[in-house]
Amino acid sequence: MLWNSVSLRIQIGASMTPSSEPVHLSNHHRTTLAKIFQHPVSHNLEWKDVLSLVGALGTVEEKHDGKFTMTLGEESETLERSRHKDVNAQEVLDLRRMLTNAGYGPKAT
Repeated sequence: MLWNSVSLRIQIGASMTPSSEPVHLSNHHRTTLAKIFQHPVSHNLEWKDVLSLVGALGTVEEKHDGKFTMTLGEESETLERSRHKDVNAQEVLDLRRMLTNAGYGPKAT
């Protein structure tokens, strides 16, 4: 599968080597992170998996209007709960940008 070939750089707080990964990310979270950066855009990325990943890396706050504010470091994104089980392509692109800007993303080679 293509998503297995994605190399991810995980960095939290203190400087870490590119091959380091935070201990608190489960295999499920790592799989979700790889799906977010998969090319072409994954169309089977579940909303609940995204919430779980972002909650493990930062914070997720549900607002009274049904929207969710996700914060990773200095980056925040407000998304509306998907009407379907899966996250749409534009939301995946927004998540990629937020994760990359917060220090999570494909390793530059």
